[in-house]
Amino acid sequence: MQRRVVEVHGGTVLAYGHYGRPVIAFPSENGAASDWEERGMVDSLAPLLDGGRIKLYCIPSFDGESWTRDDLSLEDRARRHGHYEWWLLSQLVPFVQSDSHTHGSIATGCSFGAYHAANICLKRADLFPVALCLSGVYDVTVQGGGERGEAVYFNNPMDYVANLTGDHLDWLREHASLVLVCGQGQWEDTTGALGSTRAFGELLASKGIRHEVDLWGHDVPHDWPSWRRQIAHHLSRFV
Repeated sequence: MQRRVVEVHGGTVLAYGHYGRPVIAFPSENGAASDWEERGMVDSLAPLLDGGRIKLYCIPSFDGESWTRDDLSLEDRARRHGHYEWWLLSQLVPFVQSDSHTHGSIATGCSFGAYHAANICLKRADLFPVALCLSGVYDVTVQGGGERGEAVYFNNPMDYVANLTGDHLDWLREHASLVLVCGQGQWEDTTGALGSTRAFGELLASKGIRHEVDLWGHDVPHDWPSWRRQIAHHLSRFV
């Protein structure tokens, strides 16, 4: 399959495929753009890539400078996350739109990458109308303590979705669609992913936001082989 290494304003993006709907893949916590290729996720999508159904853009994380900075309060981490969001919206999105000749992208990710996919979909459903989230934790306050203010609130789906009302909620109901996938095997409970997936699904349901919760079996752990099967199963439905 076609593979390109592209520098997008200081961020290295690995692009795969020759045609199709753009899919932006967030790495897991502190991950690199190469994670999806090295962990077999790209190979699992080979039929969609070779068939011209998707173009896949694997991007780097910024977690090490934001959410996992142990020396910073949670609010400061959230403020630093704003730099990553600026890069996503002002640099990555225009590149992907030009490269794929399409306005909207699917956001996806595993583990902490699932949080990123859900968050950007809910904040910018005009650009990311679909989020395919695998084994995520959707309450970012588990990342640390200390001061909590607006920066945390507006990057914590479990906070801001609970308070959505009026025209903006109506708009999200029309434009956003999230798929929350999680196994019920080893590490899905200890990482908090299983409980968070259930709770986030209930919250989305209470707000009438289009979503699905797909819980796989007790033999499906929190790891890459599970995510390879899950992404191949679900992504084909949207392209």
